[in-house]
Amino acid sequence: ELLPTDAATDEFDSAMELVLSTGIWQGELTKITSDAKQIIVSSRKSLLRDAAGNPKSILIAETDITEKKQLESQFFRAQRLESLGTLASGIAHDLNNILTPILGIVEILPLQFPDIDDRTQNLLTILNDSTRRGADLVKQILSFTRGVEGKPTCIQVHHLIKEIQRIIKQAFPKNIEAAFDYSKHLWTIEADSTLIHQVLMNLCVNARDAMPDGGTLTISTENLTLDDNYARIHFDARPGDYIVISIADTGMGIAPELVDRIFDPFFTTKEIGKGTGLGLSTSMGIIKSHGGFISVYSEVGKGTCFKVYLPATDTHETEPQPLLDLPFGHNELILIVDDEISVRSITGTTLETYNYRAITAGDGIEAIALYAEQKKSVAVILLDLMMPSLDTVTTVRTLHKLNPQVKIIAMSGLSTNEQMTQNLKDCGVRTFLAKPFTAEELLNTLAQVCAE
Repeated sequence: ELLPTDAATDEFDSAMELVLSTGIWQGELTKITSDAKQIIVSSRKSLLRDAAGNPKSILIAETDITEKKQLESQFFRAQRLESLGTLASGIAHDLNNILTPILGIVEILPLQFPDIDDRTQNLLTILNDSTRRGADLVKQILSFTRGVEGKPTCIQVHHLIKEIQRIIKQAFPKNIEAAFDYSKHLWTIEADSTLIHQVLMNLCVNARDAMPDGGTLTISTENLTLDDNYARIHFDARPGDYIVISIADTGMGIAPELVDRIFDPFFTTKEIGKGTGLGLSTSMGIIKSHGGFISVYSEVGKGTCFKVYLPATDTHETEPQPLLDLPFGHNELILIVDDEISVRSITGTTLETYNYRAITAGDGIEAIALYAEQKKSVAVILLDLMMPSLDTVTTVRTLHKLNPQVKIIAMSGLSTNEQMTQNLKDCGVRTFLAKPFTAEELLNTLAQVCAE
């Protein structure tokens, strides 16, 4: 037996009135099954008449379309996120061009002025931290739009959760009780530990904010094998072995009409000034880039549970690599090509600080002219992908005509993926450097290409 929900009662009554007056009604209704499960049905009601033409009965044919509607909802959300991602990607590109010289300056100043006073050093530290937070915010936008090219290694998630456990103990309010339930033999995953830490920390902070009067935050882990039936009704799922990290709170919960929007970028239920609206969209982008997905279950007044699914691997955990000193150059000449003068200036200063020489060009035409004059001296070209006057592909091909062995490093404020990277390499680009880059990333990339 199917009963209409309270919210659908008026619609049900209207449908019955319409079928009595016109003879037919067709539409969708939300109903409750005998086991209290809510479903969506496609309903068709036809008025049957007796031989005299008087109404005799109503023929009702209904089909359960709950699964179909769930898949449609997930598909439409994916389309909405894709369109928003195009806008966000353009914003990220411009911000990266602004942040690149700032990040370079705050790294170079302490090297050029090692004897600055404590007050100035503190100001530089604040500037450095703020710049990196800005760079992280841009990376969050890009992780939503196209996924993040992190540095995946084989990791055991329990190590990350133990770090988060310490943070919760030190920084969360005392009226929030933390509970942890670890699977004894949790499978390992192939992932960027920094990004996964960011996702879990973001979900924990959201849980904290959902319990302003205190409550219980529970983090649990388990191994789970998903079959074809599960994958068929969950848009982002694929059959296989996963680890599942659950982060549950006993807070306010999320209204049903908002659940489908919480992963949209810039959407937040927090007060103005208390949230960017990027946390969950970023988390979704990061987890998707690792081949996983996130599910959420919430009841208003009872709490919310986020489940993070990540594909398991059977390899062993990777040992951490020791930090190395930044490599110095050997007086190589580097051609820097970028339409942003601030990027050219600080990149050149950084290279000169580490024993390189630098010349600069503001667009592809100027770069080709400079390289034609000094191709025997230029060791590597740092080339921005988004410049006026001449497109990147034409610039690269022209440079290769001048010297088939030319070494080019592509720079861009846009994120890249495997396909884009391969396309660049097919054009003759040696590697890719994402803005905003640190001195370490710049110098290590340059040293690697120079050594080829």
